[in-house]
Amino acid sequence: MALTREEREQFLAEPHIAALAVDAGSDRAPLTVPIWYQYAPGGDVWIMTGLDSRKYQLIKAAGRFTLMVDRLEPTIRYVSVEGPVVETVTATEEDLREISARYLPADRVDGYVAFASAEHGDQVIVRMRPERWVSSDLGTV
Repeated sequence: MALTREEREQFLAEPHIAALAVDAGSDRAPLTVPIWYQYAPGGDVWIMTGLDSRKYQLIKAAGRFTLMVDRLEPTIRYVSVEGPVVETVTATEEDLREISARYLPADRVDGYVAFASAEHGDQVIVRMRPERWVSSDLGTV
């Protein structure tokens, strides 16, 4: 059963690990990788990735991408959202801290931020405007 707008937006706002998919060219299947993301109902979705990463280069070329999140408990549910890139900006330590706090226990955030700042190189925030949604709740099947 398809989710209502409110249900799908609320589900996407929860801290799931997303599968990001982006066109990888005519001779390749789409690149699909796990990624952290940030979203608030009614707004844009944003991800953070390396400025020199293949993922970012493909997103820049395609101008759009898809995120899909799912769960198995208490019901089988998923939301997929696709849309155009509307903004790309240099990521800050504050951005890194925000997304890290979404996914990690509070006592692990400082250590992860220090590690990622030292090891991941220059990062960018890519904002996508949700344009097409696919969602379902299959119940407990």
